[in-house]
Amino acid sequence: MSKTTARAGARENVLSRREIEGMIAENKHIIILDGNVLQLDCWMKFHPGGPLAIKHMIGRDATDEVNALHSQEALSRMKKFQIGTIEGRWTNFLPPIQGGTFRLYSEYEERVSSPNSETELSSEESSRPPSPLFEAEDAGLRRRRSVSTVSSVASTSPPTQETKLGGYTMDARTQEEIQLDTSKYPPITAEHQENITQKYRQLNERIRAAGLYNCNYYAYAIEICRYSLFFGLFLFFLNRSWFCLSGLFLGCFWHQLVFSAHDAGHMGITHNFQIDTTIGMIIANHLGGLSLGWWKRSHNVHHIMTNAPEHDPDIELMPFFALSHRFFGNLRSTYYDRIMEYDAVSKAVVKYQHYLYYPILLFGRFNLYFLSWEHIIVGRGPRHGAGWWHRWFELSGQAFFWTWFGYGVVYLSIPSWWSRIAFVLISHMVTAPLHVQITLSHYAMSTADLGPRESFPQKMLRTTMDVDCPPWLDFVHGGLQFQAVHHLYPRIPRHNLRKTQQFVKEFCEDVNIPYAVFTFFDGNKEVISRLGHVAKQARILEACRKACAEQGVFSDHSH
Repeated sequence: MSKTTARAGARENVLSRREIEGMIAENKHIIILDGNVLQLDCWMKFHPGGPLAIKHMIGRDATDEVNALHSQEALSRMKKFQIGTIEGRWTNFLPPIQGGTFRLYSEYEERVSSPNSETELSSEESSRPPSPLFEAEDAGLRRRRSVSTVSSVASTSPPTQETKLGGYTMDARTQEEIQLDTSKYPPITAEHQENITQKYRQLNERIRAAGLYNCNYYAYAIEICRYSLFFGLFLFFLNRSWFCLSGLFLGCFWHQLVFSAHDAGHMGITHNFQIDTTIGMIIANHLGGLSLGWWKRSHNVHHIMTNAPEHDPDIELMPFFALSHRFFGNLRSTYYDRIMEYDAVSKAVVKYQHYLYYPILLFGRFNLYFLSWEHIIVGRGPRHGAGWWHRWFELSGQAFFWTWFGYGVVYLSIPSWWSRIAFVLISHMVTAPLHVQITLSHYAMSTADLGPRESFPQKMLRTTMDVDCPPWLDFVHGGLQFQAVHHLYPRIPRHNLRKTQQFVKEFCEDVNIPYAVFTFFDGNKEVISRLGHVAKQARILEACRKACAEQGVFSDHSH
């Protein structure tokens, strides 16, 4: 049978929700894309962005996430994985990696059920996706009726006041956060979220028609001049043994380079996967000593699971920071595949995290070295397909970087150990504003889970904020100040994000989604306030535990 015939057959094969649930129960990797059912089992080890990004989309309509992160060429290649289609609007399951459970599809069901039968309707009702929340409707907030899958929220809550909701237990603080979000954002109903989704897709076409996906290469010519200036100043002062100034300008060079590596990682320069990835790896590895492969694997998950404590590696920073009280309950990270223990170190640090925020970020680049080497040595990147060679190219880049920087600059060009230490610390600490910028856009935003029914654009706008600054300061922020815009449309080149912002603001007004934007100063205040609030909860929790230990769990605390 020819490929054309097979694809035609797949288009004619209408699959029911119950059949798809059964496939997922058999550990098949099924996603919905533009009404088509794709089975991605054989693609998992070839996916350049890693398997985790796919696993978080299992059982979901991944149309918006896939379109946002992939080129047209990649979207065309996905057609060969189609095994069928669906009819009507799809209601998302909770993916297995997030705690969803699925029932096998029996032979009896195959014989007696059909897309329009009562059996199918009953099956759909019993396998509706869970939501650790209230579903907002016109009549107000109501509780879920039945749940066949269980969210990981249930088993990770701290020991506070609890409420039975939708078949499992939720702590009162999490419930409060969810209710706060549902009061500020459009209801999590099929009608409201579908309206937001359709208008988001229409907005994408308007943005494309305005030419905002086209890269401004003149802006990159200016960037290259800036990079060259900083690198030249670094060499100039190094040659004159002004090591502190030399380190300062090397740090500025690295700070600016990261913005272009970020663009390349999102295919925002040439829009060609291999060319942009090569550019990004040269910038990140050869010039900066960091792994683009590690960043892409982490960043792809971040873009689809933004601010989710169990899933987003960008906020899984124990033992240094806790963005939610839920980290007090030893959450399991699906990204790192381990328990993030709230251990003695965490208890000591988190209580003062709002004071330690800036000091810790001064050393952020050293942590990135560790994560980069771990990724390359363990081989967590793709070993097959289009990205099979990336690991080896990154290894060569790391060898090149540590030869010119570690040996050529630090060891050969700087005579004393005190000067070497000062040079290294200054050059690395100068990049701290970059880490502040990255964390600023998410740390003050919601970490609540509104369930698999929430649309992609609403989730991005609920968990991400923009930073307001004058245009002449854009080069300092490197486009990262437009994170809300960037999360909606990751492949738009950063030099076009300011223009895109106006389109997004109009969209938010139209669909009644709050658009979060703060000045850099106010944004920092929000982050420190959030960290301080969680730190206070940590201190209260510790005090309660001490009281229980001293007085006994069943003591009378009514006074």
